[in-house]
Amino acid sequence: MRLEIRYEKRMVLQALRYHFISRREIKLMMILVNVFALLAAVLYAFKLITPLPFLMSSVLWMSMMVAFWIWLPALVYRKSKTFKDNFAVRIEEHHFFIETNGNQRSWAWREFSSYYETPNFFHLYFDSKTFFLIPKSAFTEQEQLDQARTIFRNNVQRG
Repeated sequence: MRLEIRYEKRMVLQALRYHFISRREIKLMMILVNVFALLAAVLYAFKLITPLPFLMSSVLWMSMMVAFWIWLPALVYRKSKTFKDNFAVRIEEHHFFIETNGNQRSWAWREFSSYYETPNFFHLYFDSKTFFLIPKSAFTEQEQLDQARTIFRNNVQRG
């Protein structure tokens, strides 16, 4: 199947948020910072600590949320030319093709380490940090979307 890919900035930023928050190390850091912030709030409520540790934990939590929710997705979007281009992809049983400006590049499915699906995109990963986004809006029919899911499920490990 051939798909025309056009990225919408708002949707790409949301997909990048999913990418960052799905990383194991970021999940762990978020859990630790949240536990620290909750512990500081409880200790402050029982007047066991001064306001400074509570304030520091709140600032740390807010900084982390701004970094992963706003700053990092915007930085990646701004640096990547891919999200500003229009191009075509072909999804076939054994290969994935990208066609842009008369050039073509292909990958066998075994070259992808994993994939996962979010509400608006398929994320195809080459490794933990290198991935390709396929917007679901590029599929003109539900049948194409289902066929792509089947190809991904049969050929790429689910992430």
